[in-house]
Amino acid sequence: MNVENGVEFWYARDIMNLFWYQTWQKFKDSIERAKTACEMSGNIVLEHFLPAPVKTSWASGRPSENYKLTRYACYLIAQNGDPRKKEIAEAQSYFAIQTRRSELHQQLEQDKMRIQIRKEVVDQNKKLFKTAEEHWVSNFWRFNDAGYKGLYGMRNKEIIEHKNLWKDALLDRSDSTELAANLFRITQTQDKLKQDDVSTQKDAEQVHFIVWGKVRKAIKDIGGVMPESIPPTEHIKEVKKRVKKTEKLIHKDNWPAISDTKEGNQF
Repeated sequence: MNVENGVEFWYARDIMNLFWYQTWQKFKDSIERAKTACEMSGNIVLEHFLPAPVKTSWASGRPSENYKLTRYACYLIAQNGDPRKKEIAEAQSYFAIQTRRSELHQQLEQDKMRIQIRKEVVDQNKKLFKTAEEHWVSNFWRFNDAGYKGLYGMRNKEIIEHKNLWKDALLDRSDSTELAANLFRITQTQDKLKQDDVSTQKDAEQVHFIVWGKVRKAIKDIGGVMPESIPPTEHIKEVKKRVKKTEKLIHKDNWPAISDTKEGNQF
């Protein structure tokens, strides 16, 4: 592997040896098929198959054609090579697994973000209820419903029915976007209660309704999906289970690598 301007690349001649092709012409056939696949998939060929400076072969006196290949280009060449070659078959398996590993990493990051936001919502909700209690709120069910009306245009029970959540808590089935909107309204409501020095249940409910209403307006103004229209996602408990399984799988030591034991080259 080589690095140029922070970009990883491999020379085609090195990959040819790694895949045990005897002649450049046979290997170039795989390159040409890979370039076609790259173009047909909507990618720019020259961004992945960059012609390398031509060198004159000392043995034959002829120009030696070469390419600088990205990891994606190496993947396409392997996919378009002769699977009867052991090295090609191994490379195809390697890239398939690496693609799956990349997908798992992306899913893991998304899941962790949702879990983290859900945790912050729980923590901030506790602080909000404590603040509300300090400002003479005694009926937290009504206080909560006032906020839900502002953000969703309906009470909590109506949202549950609207989204067919049955007995699940709304925020346990909310995606990261919906959770983030709720997190913002929680922190802003808490600050507003303190700022206005609210001293009655009715005023606290009004503050909750107004703050949530402003969050709703902001979402509408930027063209976002309204909270009541965001479909419920899988329960947060299932997400936590998947994170544990994914982390265990990713950190296994048996992910394969394709390497040339003589040269020490590795994808």
